[in-house]
Amino acid sequence: MAEAASLEDLEALDPTPVGPQGSAAAAIFLMTLGDAEAAEILSHLDPHEVQQLGSAMFDVVDVSANDVDSVFDLFMTKVRARTTIGFGATPRIRAVMEHALGQERAETVLARITPATRSRALDALRWMDARTIAAICEAEHPQIAALVLAHLEPPAAADVLQLLPQDRQPDLIYRVARLETVTAEAIEELEEILARESTKVAAAAPATVRGGATEAAKIMTNTKGGTDQRIIRSLSKVDKAMAQKIEDEMFVFDDLAKLSAKNLAALMQAIDGDLLAPALKGADPGLRDKMLASMSSRAADTVRDEIEERGPMRLAEVLEAQKQVLVIARKLADAGTIQLAGRGGEDYV
Repeated sequence: MAEAASLEDLEALDPTPVGPQGSAAAAIFLMTLGDAEAAEILSHLDPHEVQQLGSAMFDVVDVSANDVDSVFDLFMTKVRARTTIGFGATPRIRAVMEHALGQERAETVLARITPATRSRALDALRWMDARTIAAICEAEHPQIAALVLAHLEPPAAADVLQLLPQDRQPDLIYRVARLETVTAEAIEELEEILARESTKVAAAAPATVRGGATEAAKIMTNTKGGTDQRIIRSLSKVDKAMAQKIEDEMFVFDDLAKLSAKNLAALMQAIDGDLLAPALKGADPGLRDKMLASMSSRAADTVRDEIEERGPMRLAEVLEAQKQVLVIARKLADAGTIQLAGRGGEDYV
């Protein structure tokens, strides 16, 4: 029985790469196995990993004996570096806890520390196409639809969101943003719905934490064609504070590194030096260098000197300064002066 794996495990690179690497090496290795063994490994991978590996298998149908030898050398190197300490850990941890604390107290402790398991119903979502999921969301209560979106990967959730009626989109994002602890009853209801849409058997699920403004923002930044700003405008009419919270999560200070040189230069001209120095005090060194490089040498030296003169600063002061810089950036974007690149990689204004 093959142990659980990920494509990252299969693609692990040797410090001195020779021969096929990455997906190509993983594909060659799988094709040397029997059908049952290869299928067992594939069953532990995510849908996008299966697709990536499947494509690689078509690309390596003609390989040399030396390539196969290199792949096996790579595999053996990685196998020798692994240990079995994590395999079958759950039963052993339970046994140790029960021995030390007694069964009743051990159950109490384990209930708090045991990682939540993902139900097979939620796994089924990952294998459904966006149109199928959108059809489920459209037919069900908005809260169930929000729960579905919150359990999808953000790009997939964005695809589903855009397939739904536009008048429902702001409400769903609002519900995702307000999700916190999801009860077992809600998961069970979702399982029953998914059981009707697939052949997978629903399983019981513990309460799990999902959703929130961060999750909603990730979904939003993966939408296209101005969908994000349209939804933000609509949501502002319902809950302005929540709309602002989601928008804050959609573009954070580190995202300034994604701005083009032209946009960054325009932003730097609009920021006062007294604000820029504390904002850059706690910034990533790479981002700090990029922002200072967009200024004149004299202005950049002045900011560097001020950063040094300020000495240690409270984190709250730094974060507040960075927040003010983002406020200026959004105002410039709203005026059409610059374009901001969000976490999803798309520019939005």
